[in-house]
Amino acid sequence: MADFEYTAAQKAAFSLISGSSKYIMLFGGSRSGKTFALCCALAIRALKAPGSRHAVIRRHFNGVKTSIGMDTLPKVMKLRFPEVKYTFNKSENYFSFPNGSEIWLAGLDDAQRADKILGKEFATVYFNECSELDYSSVMTALTRLAQNVPRLRNKALFDCNPPGKTHWTYRVFIEKVDPVDRVALRNAADYAAIKINPQDNAANLPSGYIENTLAGLPEKQRRRFLEGSFSDECAGALWKQKMLDDTRVISLPELERIVIGVDPAVTAGEKSDLTGIVAAARGTDGRYYILADRSCRGSPLEWAKEVVKLYNELEADRVVGEVNNGGDLIESLLREFEPDICFKAVRASHGKITRAEPVAALYEKGKVSHHGIFRELEDEMTGYSPLVSLKSPDRMDALVWALTELVQPLPRFFVV
Repeated sequence: MADFEYTAAQKAAFSLISGSSKYIMLFGGSRSGKTFALCCALAIRALKAPGSRHAVIRRHFNGVKTSIGMDTLPKVMKLRFPEVKYTFNKSENYFSFPNGSEIWLAGLDDAQRADKILGKEFATVYFNECSELDYSSVMTALTRLAQNVPRLRNKALFDCNPPGKTHWTYRVFIEKVDPVDRVALRNAADYAAIKINPQDNAANLPSGYIENTLAGLPEKQRRRFLEGSFSDECAGALWKQKMLDDTRVISLPELERIVIGVDPAVTAGEKSDLTGIVAAARGTDGRYYILADRSCRGSPLEWAKEVVKLYNELEADRVVGEVNNGGDLIESLLREFEPDICFKAVRASHGKITRAEPVAALYEKGKVSHHGIFRELEDEMTGYSPLVSLKSPDRMDALVWALTELVQPLPRFFVV
C-alpha cells in the first residue's frame, strides 16, 4: 500500500460511513477533501464485496465523467490502492475491479444513458454535488439502491458545497424533515451529516489557497466555499422569507376580484414539471392576497379538472393561463369541465425574472399577503435564483400570472 494518510476530518467521515446510518452527507467548503473521501469509501466497498455494483450520479454527465471518472477516482486508486489492477470501460463508463465489482458513472441530463444505468441495482449510490439535483430525481435514483450483497449494507452517499437553507439537503440532513410536507423523517437516525472544510485539508492544498483565494471571496461566497455554511437566503432570489412572514394573515377583507393563475406542464410523466395553479385576490382595501396553491403533477385532463374545481370553489372571476406551449389546448381542456369558464390567455415575451420583478416589488411594499402558509410555493419563491436554479418555478410562475392580472395596467412586457 502507498504511503498515504487520510486527514482527521476524512477519518471522521469514514467512521460515520461505517456506522449504522444509511444516508450520509459530507458538506463544507471548496477543496476540503469530501469527494476524495467518498471515492475512497466507494472503492473500499467495491473491493470488500465481490460482484457488487456502485453508482456515482451527478446532474451533468460531462461533470461526473471529468471530475470523478478522469480525475478523483483514478487518483484514489493510485494513492490508496496502487496494487489493484482496475479497468475503465470508456463506452459504458464504468470501472471494473478484479473481484467483479463495478463503479458506474451517470449524469441525469442524458436520459438514455441514465435510464440504462438506473435499470440496474446498486449497493451504493453516491450523489456528487447533490445541491445541483432536485429532490424528486434523488428519490427516483434511490429506488435502485437495492442490490443484495453479502457483508455489505446498502448506503447512499452525498456531498455538496452547502446551498441555502430552503434546499432539500438542509431540510433532510440538518432539520431531519421531509422537504415536501415538512413532517419529521420517520427514520431520522438513518440520516447523518458531517462538515468538512478546506482548513481540514490544508496540508494538501496549494500555499495561499485558503488565505488568499477563499478568504478573498465576497461574503456570501466566502460563507459557502470557505466556511461551508448553509446560507439563510438564496443569493439572487427576489423574495425573502421574512417578506412573506411579516405580511401573513389569518383573516381576509371583502374581496372584489379573484383570479387563478395557471402555468401548464406540457408532459405528464413522473419527471415532468408541475402545473402551477395559484389563486390570488384583490381586496376592497386595495391589497392583494394569495388564497390557494393547488399545483399538481398529472395529465392535462387531471390538472384542468383541478383548475375548474378551484375556480368554482372560490367563485373566481377569471383563469389566466400561459399558452406559449399549450396554445388553444388549455382553454379547450378547461371548457370540457366548465363550458362557461372565463379564461384569458397570456404569453410570456420576457424571462421569468423580468416578469416576476414587478410582482416582487408589490411584496417589498407590503401590498401582498399570504392567507395561510404555502410551504412549497414559498420555498420556490425564496429559493429561485436565475443564476443557480435548475428547476422550473411552476408555482411561482402561476402566482406571477395571477397577481399581474389583478394589477392594472399590465406591465409593458406582457403580450396578451
